[in-house]
This record gives sequence, structure tokens and C-alpha cells, in this order.
Amino acid sequence: MNKKAIFQSSAARTVAFVGVMAATLECAKLVLAVLPNIEVVSLLCAIFGYVFGISGVIAAVVFVFIEPLIWGFGPWFFTYIIYWPMLAFLFMMLAGRGVKNRWIITGIALLMTLGFGVLSAVFDSIFYIGINEYYLKNLAIYYLRGLPFYALQLACNAVLFTTLFPFLSGRVLRLKQGFANGKM
Repeated sequence: MNKKAIFQSSAARTVAFVGVMAATLECAKLVLAVLPNIEVVSLLCAIFGYVFGISGVIAAVVFVFIEPLIWGFGPWFFTYIIYWPMLAFLFMMLAGRGVKNRWIITGIALLMTLGFGVLSAVFDSIFYIGINEYYLKNLAIYYLRGLPFYALQLACNAVLFTTLFPFLSGRVLRLKQGFANGKM
């Protein structure tokens, strides 16, 4: 196989992987949409960034742009366009540094989950209330109102990242290596 054919095969494989990852994110979100703040998108974005690097980050971006096609446009879009690709990117960086400790990974995931709540409150309060002299007070009230949901999301991600991240990231890595070696 010549060099050009290898590159084209690799590019086509990358596009296919990005599409499968984005579809997996969307399907996982849709399946759990009936349960408030019980989600696996954080776990999957982290795994995809960790295993597939920049392709995982691109899959997170594709996922974000699919969302308004299903749900319409809202202030959550701004949160999503910042948060999901950043999460995948952060885990890509952790993989690049060789971080494998489940407690470090879980701690970072939980910090990011806290950040998601703050970011959501910022964009929601700007969109629904606006920026005025009472903005910080309104933001605090908006954030506190969402605390039960944020707590549930934190608990969910604590369990998922502690128990499933090491297992699933290892399995996805083996799949990636199998495809790279032509064994699948």
C-alpha cells in the first residue's frame, strides 16, 4: 500500500471514529434524558479524549452541534460548546501525561462537574434574567436553586468515574489498537 493510500485509509478511519463517538454521545444522552442529571456524557467525553486524543475532542464538538438540531437552541448551548470539548481536551492532556490513578481522574472529573454547574448558572442567568446591578445576587440564587441537581450529577459522576473509567477506557483502548493493527 502506498503512502497516499495509507493516509487516506487513516483519515477515513478517523472520520468514522469521530462519527461513531459523536453518535454514541448523542444516543447515551437521549437514553438517559428522562432522568434529571443522571448522565454518562461526561464519562464518555472523558474516555474519548483520553483514548482518541484530538479525535475525541472533535467528537465532543460534533455532539454539541447535533444537540440543537434535536432540542432547539438555548443558553445551554454556550455551556455545552465550552464544557464538553474542554472535558475531552483535559482528559486528552491527562493521557498525554500518563495519568492513570483513578482517584486523580475522578477528582478532576468532579471538579469539572462543579464547573459545569457554575457555567450553566452563568449562561442561564444571563439569558433568563440579564445583566444588571443585581446580576451577582441573581446568579447566586440561580446557582443555589440548582444545587440538588448539581449534587445528583456529582454523585453520578463520582460513581461512574471511580468504577467505570478504568475499565471502559482500557476496553476502548484495546478496540482502538485492534482497529489500528487491522485485527477488527
